[in-house]
Amino acid sequence: MLELDTFKTVIQSTPLVSIDFIVRNASGQILLGKRNNRPAKGYWFVPGGRILKDEAFSVAIARLLNQELGLEANSAQFKGIYQHFYDDNFSADDFTTHYVVLAYELRVERALLALPEEQHCEYQWFTEEALLLDRDVHEHCKWYFLERKQVDAKFI
Repeated sequence: MLELDTFKTVIQSTPLVSIDFIVRNASGQILLGKRNNRPAKGYWFVPGGRILKDEAFSVAIARLLNQELGLEANSAQFKGIYQHFYDDNFSADDFTTHYVVLAYELRVERALLALPEEQHCEYQWFTEEALLLDRDVHEHCKWYFLERKQVDAKFI
């Protein structure tokens, strides 16, 4: 892990690369957690996290599936690339956060037990229709269900 001042400099200077998981249950509902931390604090959001320096995508996916959902392995399907821009950051300092997000969708057939509470204080299953209408679901989370918000692959 980076020291706090170094991590702040990274966030002020560069985009972060992360993976978000669109987790569906057998009924097609999507798992969201209420964010504990900035950015997006207090909003419902999908689970996920940053890719670490020198970490391969496959390793990052496995690590985050385990940390965020308690899953050992899963056949997550790549959904697309998204950009998230926030006016704030994890600290009280005044600078923005920019994420380049690799979104993956997966289906879980069993109950997810003992989900971590470091990033999310509670979890709830939403239908797509309900999450799109809910003011407490973050706009960036809704983008996963609105294709026009995906980064155009021809520019990548």
